[in-house]
Amino acid sequence: MTKYKEDNNTPKSNKELFLENMKERQKEAKVVRRIVIMVTLGILLLVAIIGVSGYLYIHSSLKPVDPNSDKEVVVDIPIGSGVTTIAQTLEDNGIVKNAKVFKYYVKFKNETDFMAGEYHMTPSMTMEEIIDSLKTGKIMQEPVFTLAIPEGKQLREIADIIAEKTKQNPEDIWNQLNDEAFIQQLMGKYPDIITTDIWAKNIKYPLEGYLFPATYSYYEENPSLESIVAVMLDKTQSVISAYQTDIERDQLTVHQFLTLSSLIEEEATENVDRKKIASVFYNRIAEGMPLQTDPTVLYALGEHKDRVLYKDLEVDSPYNTYKNVGLPPGPIANAGTDSMEAALHPDETEYLYFLAAKDGTVYFSKSLNEHNELKAKYITGNN
Repeated sequence: MTKYKEDNNTPKSNKELFLENMKERQKEAKVVRRIVIMVTLGILLLVAIIGVSGYLYIHSSLKPVDPNSDKEVVVDIPIGSGVTTIAQTLEDNGIVKNAKVFKYYVKFKNETDFMAGEYHMTPSMTMEEIIDSLKTGKIMQEPVFTLAIPEGKQLREIADIIAEKTKQNPEDIWNQLNDEAFIQQLMGKYPDIITTDIWAKNIKYPLEGYLFPATYSYYEENPSLESIVAVMLDKTQSVISAYQTDIERDQLTVHQFLTLSSLIEEEATENVDRKKIASVFYNRIAEGMPLQTDPTVLYALGEHKDRVLYKDLEVDSPYNTYKNVGLPPGPIANAGTDSMEAALHPDETEYLYFLAAKDGTVYFSKSLNEHNELKAKYITGNN
């Protein structure tokens, strides 16, 4: 057989060129894939390193500063201190490793109600022991005095309680509680709860409804009014924080939430189901009906009376919910957690009316006719 030598100068066919291009592209694709894989692995490794490092750092920060230390450190937590201040104070005194880690740990655990005072602590304390100490008030001294602020109290009454306990002039306390410069200071310290809503048109007293009902302990002989109020606002802030998700869900402002809660508080008796009262308010708002709640009339009048008269319902005030539709301009008293819960989780009813009988029993009705029948039976006695 005759053999022929391939001529290297023979032009390549289109098929050969196509195959060569495909091979080159495959080589390039392999290189690109290798680069992508290497970059991806690098990023994943970096993320893993950062994640592990962060976890180890936080895990370490949550451990005692010195598990073997028996050194006793006196830590002073001033009145009105928030979590940020407390965390930094603990770090400065060598009780926790990192103030920010402590602060976020406390928020994650939803721990509140830390008490002011002078504490004996050691670097060997665990996070739980530190938090328990701050919550239970294991301190060196007894409180100089306590303030008991009942639910449903109005700002004027709270001013009188403060004046009595601190032996100050009630009018001086009252004037300072309504002083614009004083309130502006508080707004700067508590921007999440005290907003410009308190300066809205027709508001009678800016701080009405913002001082949470509770028993407060004070460890100074003569604390300033700002210190006294700060403790109350700390409590208000911690309570509001716990409800924040529900408040946002219902598209309420803090001011509206406190206002609605105060109406429920003032209408409720000891035995009444606040959630049913809340349902009536929500149902009336949905129907475009005025709330027609007597406590707002009394607040407009500036009086405390056992019975609201028909002539009282004519008082010309934006707080009068017989004459105005919707919520009044602001809270009419402070509200406890039961009323706050009711404001956020009302019962599902069709009730539009309710009335309290002379024995305190509250009756609910769906129609005006039914309401009038109950009124005649339990209030006027014309049955």
